[in-house]
Amino acid sequence: MAYWLFKQEPSTYNYAQLEKDGRTVWDGVANNLALKHLRAVRKGDRAIFYHTGDEKQAVGLMDIVSDSYPDPKDESLVVVDVKPAGRLKKPVTLEQVKDDPAFAQWELVRISRLSVMPVPEKLWARIMKMTG
Repeated sequence: MAYWLFKQEPSTYNYAQLEKDGRTVWDGVANNLALKHLRAVRKGDRAIFYHTGDEKQAVGLMDIVSDSYPDPKDESLVVVDVKPAGRLKKPVTLEQVKDDPAFAQWELVRISRLSVMPVPEKLWARIMKMTG
């Protein structure tokens, strides 16, 4: 199993909406590096749902329920299917991540515009600890 972080502007689509929907297609990824990461996502992986914009915080977990596949709207892009796997007990903010030296080389800190990124297992465990 691999771990990921998926970013989304909460005014566009937020974790509460994912909970309401029960499942969704994660689409709209066009950045080449983010697409490379999304192509590596596999059924059974886990992801953090991160609200961008004014919030800048990890808010929930998602189960990946499909391998990546061509976007039906644009076959040069890829999508995956996700479902909610629970809210974090308390959100983990970007500020908390930046304040922790363990995260200094992670894409969330270094490449702020990247919408899909891997989460190394060690950092995943640290985030889970931070959420309580």
